[in-house]
Amino acid sequence: MFDLVDILKSREDGAAGEARNINSIAFVQTDECKKLISEAYRFEGLEQPEFNTLSDDKVSENTRSESIEVIILELNKSEDIAQDAERLSHLMPNSASVVVIGSEDCISTIRKLKALGIYYLFWPINKNELIDFVLSVNDNRLGNRGLSKKRRAKQVSFVGCKGGVGTTLLCAEMSRVLSDKRNASCVVVDNCYQGGNLDIMLGIEKFEKREIRSGSLASNLDFSSSQSLLKKQNKNLSVLSLTSQDIENVDLKDYTKNVAAFVSEEVNFVLEDLSSTAEMVFSSKELVEISDCIILVISPTISSLREAARQYKEIKELSETKSSPVRIIVVLNYSLPDSCATVSRDEVEEFLRRPVDIIVPYMKKLDAHILDKKRITDYRGQPAKAMENLAALIFGEEMKNNSPFPFGWGG
Repeated sequence: MFDLVDILKSREDGAAGEARNINSIAFVQTDECKKLISEAYRFEGLEQPEFNTLSDDKVSENTRSESIEVIILELNKSEDIAQDAERLSHLMPNSASVVVIGSEDCISTIRKLKALGIYYLFWPINKNELIDFVLSVNDNRLGNRGLSKKRRAKQVSFVGCKGGVGTTLLCAEMSRVLSDKRNASCVVVDNCYQGGNLDIMLGIEKFEKREIRSGSLASNLDFSSSQSLLKKQNKNLSVLSLTSQDIENVDLKDYTKNVAAFVSEEVNFVLEDLSSTAEMVFSSKELVEISDCIILVISPTISSLREAARQYKEIKELSETKSSPVRIIVVLNYSLPDSCATVSRDEVEEFLRRPVDIIVPYMKKLDAHILDKKRITDYRGQPAKAMENLAALIFGEEMKNNSPFPFGWGG
């Protein structure tokens, strides 16, 4: 007998089954974990995840698709799960939910991963536990609940202690290193609302800042409208550069901060160019509030060092009041010939009462290289190593040896 109720019910059940399909990708270290994930998905009737051997390059290359919903990372062989998870988080899209499988039975690991917006599943597990966990994570993602909504871009602020120390150059160079060599998605925020030379440092021709009218401040800002203000340079790099003829810089700063907050939902890094001119609009308190990491750029001169000491003291004291203290990286940039240096590295460290993290040697004919659209990392030598080491520190990695001597490029 023709039973319409049974047919409709079977269709509903089938639709429900299709809705439970999850676009997943898994990065594994052991065959045992790969087998368990595969069997668990097959048992539940879900489409098999794409499997890859875990490595930074594999994660960076294979997680850029916007359709990926759940990323599984096996870290059973990791010596420090929280540290490795944080490094890998910078390579993955914020739109996907991330599940780490590991064998560290430590509450501090769970807390650190939770702060990163990453789920943790303690190994060993069985198939039912894994699939129930993955389904729950995906339900949270669809309902805009759970840890995944905490995953946002890392805010890295390049702060110049005075004009001419190379803040904009280092910010531009690092955006290229992170986006091209590390395959991380970045937005560079130009906080110099009138003038500036970020476009030159990035090698962008016919660049114009986006004009903001006074009426725009009263309109509702959302993710879509924020995205429309970006100037995309390549698949991983965009620039946010606003200007206005009738809006005060303080108001334009607040508008820029709101735009950056929206776009941070979809990228790995937001790099703030806060050269000396732009930094005057920001207080130290605001810098600490918006930043996860502050790159303090100084030159080997007395005036630069004195201002750096003042800023470092204020930033450090304010940072200690936050639940997650801001990381401060000190970069000593030889923006002038070595003969013009009036303080040594030892004197800088003694005055700041802390080590210098990165030294960028003086680079001859730097202007010509920039106008030729060449990057520091296009050349061999100490300057390129300094950029690679700075990227490593931003990622939380151990850097390679950074020479304490300001070697030039020569020529």
